[in-house]
Amino acid sequence: MSTNPETPQPQPQHLLDFARLWVAIRRGRRLWLTLALVGLIGGGAVSVLMPPAPSATTRILVVHEEDSASDGGSLIRTDVAIMTTTRIAAAALDKLGVRDERPEDFLKEFQVVGLTNNILEVTVEGVSTGDAVRRAKALAEAFIADHVGRIQSAAKADAKAITDQRGQVQAELDQVNTQITGAEAAQTETQNEENAPLPNAANIDSLYARRAELTSQVSQLTQQAQQAGLGAPRVAAGTQIVDSPRPAKVSRKVTAATNGGIGLVLGLVVGLAAAAVGGVVRDKPVLRKDIAEHLGASVIAELPRRRRRILPGKKAAQTRKRVAATLVRLVRDGSGSVSVLELGAAPLAAGLATDVAAELVSSRSVVLVADPPERLTDVPEGVRVVGAEDTAPLRSGEARIGLGSVAPGTAWTDLSHLGDETLLVVRAGYTNTTWLHTVARQLADAGVPIIGVVLADPDRRDKSDGTLWDGLHTALRGRAKHKPAKTVNGTNVHDLPTKRFAPVRSAKKEG
Repeated sequence: MSTNPETPQPQPQHLLDFARLWVAIRRGRRLWLTLALVGLIGGGAVSVLMPPAPSATTRILVVHEEDSASDGGSLIRTDVAIMTTTRIAAAALDKLGVRDERPEDFLKEFQVVGLTNNILEVTVEGVSTGDAVRRAKALAEAFIADHVGRIQSAAKADAKAITDQRGQVQAELDQVNTQITGAEAAQTETQNEENAPLPNAANIDSLYARRAELTSQVSQLTQQAQQAGLGAPRVAAGTQIVDSPRPAKVSRKVTAATNGGIGLVLGLVVGLAAAAVGGVVRDKPVLRKDIAEHLGASVIAELPRRRRRILPGKKAAQTRKRVAATLVRLVRDGSGSVSVLELGAAPLAAGLATDVAAELVSSRSVVLVADPPERLTDVPEGVRVVGAEDTAPLRSGEARIGLGSVAPGTAWTDLSHLGDETLLVVRAGYTNTTWLHTVARQLADAGVPIIGVVLADPDRRDKSDGTLWDGLHTALRGRAKHKPAKTVNGTNVHDLPTKRFAPVRSAKKEG
């Protein structure tokens, strides 16, 4: 299958164009800057309207029987977990004498952090500074009592188990002693009687060995029972409050700055995300190349959307005069009327049409056709303003400039009455690609060629080219004057599209 080399091949469309995404984020700076400012102000306002509750801080030294250099902090993490249980909270509330507060609610009012393997830091909130100090002290004492109680209970359980085992060994030892006593008595009677058999000496020796073994076990168990209770006094004496509860100093300035910074970051992230998602979902072209491609006409000039009231710039005025001068030459040299149609830039379009009329009124009569006429407020002297319903033919030597709109709701059949050719004033990022295609199709159906596009509110960092090289027959830069249509084999030779040519290279580069 052969392809025509003169037909431009469509470029592949990427799923996500980062250039357009970056443009959308940059043009949405008002949104994310506003949200960032709102977050900053909101964070500071929260610090003022909802100040942090009074709090107190205390530190507890916790002694463990299993302390070792190889401990990786598991013991202190266990203490943190135990301290944040409802049992400790209930014990602290009992010490305070509070009956109308649930332990589950009290858990939300304090925080426990393990600073080292043996130091706990407790921060407790309260209604007032004194209440916070009392709560912190009660909570620390409740934990110490629970910790010491658990250690003592474990020591007592160990001592009781060892004592019970010693009792069993002692009972067996008593039984062996009884057997040894009986064997010794039997041996004595045998020695007093003549011709009597001697008792088994090996049996007596085994009883002596068993008694020695049991006696050693009883001695060891007694020592273990004594050592089992030695850990509890050391833990009870070592576990204590090493830093008495004191009110925590809270700087309102630092808190306001922290909350404001958090709000600033959150607002900025939400704003950037909203701008990025909105730029992708809305699909509103901003770049010159996209607007020219969707409208099928080249971008010939750019204008700011609004004038600056403070320190107005000269570049915007010069650009507007240059565009107006181009239209003046077009109207003077052309044989038909020209319209200025706006899409999201009504004030700019009205001002542009008024500037052109002001330049032409000195040499010829000028008629401004506005739809509706009320949109023209500053009309130069000598310029006649009529509505779109005026269908009178163009008089000899009269210049007619139409002013209308191609926004949604436009009466497409009336656009041909505003002008035989049109100049579109389009605001960047105002509408989506579907409506741009609709505007181009409706103007083509009405027989109104687009001689150029004036881009309003352009992106300042847009480096793309808004020139269409395959539309020279309708472009302002190279179009010929309108002639009567000449058909060859049913084809209008003056309406043939311009072929696409490769860029011309210089001789130096080719060499």
